[in-house]
Amino acid sequence: MMRHQVLRSLRQTQRLATQSHAAARTFASSSRRPAEVEVTIDGKKVSIEAGSALIQACEKAGSVVPRYCYHEKLMIAGNCRMCLVEVERAPKPVASCAWPVQPGMVVKTDSPLAHKAREGVMEFLLANHPLDCPICDQGGECDLQDQSMRYGADRGRFHELGGKRAVEDKNIGPLIKTSMNRCIHCTRCVRFANDIAGAPELGSTGRGNSLEIGTYLETALDTELSGNVIDLCPVGALLSKPYAFRARPWELYHTETIDVLDALGSNIRVDARGLQVMRVLPRLNDDVNEEWINDKTRFACDGLNTQRLTTPLIRRNNEFQPATWENVLVEISEKHKELAPKGDEIKFVAGQLIETETLVAAKDLANKLGSENLALDQAQGSSPVAHGIDVRSNYAFNSKITGVEDADAILLVGTNPRHEASVLNARIRKSWLRSDLEVGLVGEDFPSTFDYDNL
Repeated sequence: MMRHQVLRSLRQTQRLATQSHAAARTFASSSRRPAEVEVTIDGKKVSIEAGSALIQACEKAGSVVPRYCYHEKLMIAGNCRMCLVEVERAPKPVASCAWPVQPGMVVKTDSPLAHKAREGVMEFLLANHPLDCPICDQGGECDLQDQSMRYGADRGRFHELGGKRAVEDKNIGPLIKTSMNRCIHCTRCVRFANDIAGAPELGSTGRGNSLEIGTYLETALDTELSGNVIDLCPVGALLSKPYAFRARPWELYHTETIDVLDALGSNIRVDARGLQVMRVLPRLNDDVNEEWINDKTRFACDGLNTQRLTTPLIRRNNEFQPATWENVLVEISEKHKELAPKGDEIKFVAGQLIETETLVAAKDLANKLGSENLALDQAQGSSPVAHGIDVRSNYAFNSKITGVEDADAILLVGTNPRHEASVLNARIRKSWLRSDLEVGLVGEDFPSTFDYDNL
């Protein structure tokens, strides 16, 4: 979304100001170019690494350039033409996302020519758009809405005699709802699926007015990161099926927290209405999860509402009956007096998502009763929850997360990163695509998104 793009640009500018070694992404596919060039953006001179995109120079200068197809974490496409800017001595407006900076460039992002060009692009995009904002779940956080208000005209000149273009909705799985009439062909989802997630089944067919986005063989999107295309989509073409028609963004309050469903510690934002969790979204953190989260993190919140035990249960006559906490504690006390267990004859079992403070309290209670018998039910990758697993098995990692991108070789020992840490797996794939990274595996083979040698 545009708000995230602006926030990302601000954070990147702050990093560039405080870290001399930080640099913008270049057009070069190999090593970074150390030289810098000076360009003038809206009368302000800025220095930026040679090979950077012009839109990145505009961001560094503090000029906001609208975009739909451009995304800092994806390959350049240049589809939407919304980022057009005026460059001195250029014969026409230039797409700033696909144009590398050159020494001495003079750029105007707020000139009448740039405004007119963007207004024309918006007019073309809205010509076939269904304009169904009142029933679209993207309403209130839609880039097309925001930018049409900021850069669009108050009327359109294009009218199709046969009506607006209609596209059949695609079924790409149980988690993503499609409304392809709204698609503006930015191809963000395609580039994410192919480059980041390693799911080549999502792509585009046809060209021009016949272009459609979907899976080639009408199959589900087979990736653990599929939900990220919902965040990437700048319009309401790809939406969350579980969240559909449940809330509007202005009804929700946000809580920033950390994901506890894997050992990566992804930064997330929990959106709730009242006491009910409605959705989970990623937060920006380049050192941990960049801006991706896996589907387990995104969609497991449904279990908080439909499967979570909200009241204690007592087994009587082989049936679980609801009870209050006071009744449960009295029952436990009476059973303890009746059975009089000694030492480790009494056992405490904790769930896998219990916070540390509760675990410490449980251990203290067990020790008070003379027992050291405390076990933890812990999920191990894609396997079912196992009883008594050493929790250290989920965080044995001898490098920084960002160190994956600097490594020449990675050794995986008895693990399946695609299922156990999907976001980390995406970082490994990114490094494998951009460098000569060698990956070795000790353990069982798994369907990987990168090549590896089983040792």
